[in-house]
Formats: sequence, C-alpha cells, structure tokens
Amino acid sequence: MSKSTRFFEVIQLLRSATKPILAREIAAALEVSVRTVYRDIASLQAMQTPILGEPGVGYVMRKGYDLPPINLDVDEAEAIAVGLSLIARTGDAGLWRAAGRAARKLQEAAPGTRKLVTSSWGVGNTACVDISQIRLAIRRESKLNIRYRDAEGRETARIVWPLVMIYYVDNAMIVAWCEKRQDLRHFRLDRMAHCAFLSEDFKGQGDALIAQWEQTQKHDTVSTKDL
Repeated sequence: MSKSTRFFEVIQLLRSATKPILAREIAAALEVSVRTVYRDIASLQAMQTPILGEPGVGYVMRKGYDLPPINLDVDEAEAIAVGLSLIARTGDAGLWRAAGRAARKLQEAAPGTRKLVTSSWGVGNTACVDISQIRLAIRRESKLNIRYRDAEGRETARIVWPLVMIYYVDNAMIVAWCEKRQDLRHFRLDRMAHCAFLSEDFKGQGDALIAQWEQTQKHDTVSTKDL
C-alpha cells in the first residue's frame, strides 16, 4: 500500500469512528506496523489535517473535514457497493480487504450504500417485483403496500417500511418494519405477489430502525427457506 493510500485510509477510519482509535487498531486495519501509523499521523498533522490525540490515548478527526467527492449517480454507487460485497465469493483475502477499503471510500461519496447488504454469494433474479423500485423506496423512506406469501403459500396484505436490501445465494430480500406485526421482519422478494408505493413515508425514522436491526439481527443467519 502506497503512502498516499495509507494517508487516505487513516483519514477514512478516523472520520467514520465514533470514539478515539488507538494506533494499534489502525495498524491492524491497514496491516502495517504501529510505528508506521505514528509516522503517517505525524505527517498528516504536519499537513494541517485536523487529527487530534496522542500515542496511548487514541486519535479522532475534527468534525467537518471533507475529502473530494466521487462523481457517481445513485445507481452507479449502488452497483459498485453490491459488486464490492460480492468479491468475498472469490476467496481472495487480499482482494476482499481491498474491496473493504474501496467500500469505505464509496460510503463517503454515497452514504446510502449502507442500505445495501450482500452475503458472500450471488443471487439470481427470481423476484416477482421490480427490485429497482424497492431500492428507490428504501432511499426515499417510502412505505410499501405488499401482498406476501409465506412458506405454506398463505397470502397476507402488509404495509411495510423498507429499510435494507439483502442479496443471498438463493434469493434477495428486504428488511422492513411491518405495521401488521409491529416488528422488524425479513421478506423474500420472490414471495411478493404485489408491491406498490404508498403516499405515506417514514422519513427520519429509518436510521433508528436500521441501527436496531444492526444491533439485534444483522449478524444472525437468516434462512430464506423459512420466510
């Protein structure tokens, strides 16, 4: 990794952190020595980069520090985010680490890509609904009216708040708040018989629900066969 790339990565790690980061934590993330991190931070501080902290205490980035944006439209950013996640299927650990670095850069330019989550394997297009419209609803925080069939073929009408799209090996699904169940639920796209936008939205409430899902369910294995 070149020095300029390391500088960028250090800045990205500090900007995304919610608490001070120790030099050894940065070193582990970038796979360099702690001494290299100390040198890089000293160089960045000498270039007037607003990094605060000291060895043994940790480092933080002063709020409001911006990097040049990447000029991508929404669909381009989402396509890159999904593609980077699918690199895990190659089994190339080095490439996967590089994809992680690229993903952090992309999230600075297009924060909405956080709402697209991909498993280690791909998925065929088996959905009965327009996936691009669901992604649009996620971005706009628009409520959806869906007709959904469960594993036994029973169909119910639901009003859902779409939060996150997940691409699995055998299907794609959304994480959504279900008004009928008053809880977070996973819905397979190929079991949606109908999906339509509603005039109502849930603007300003999506981030809190996503945080709740990330804390309680994101890392659990979800079997699409049972949904």
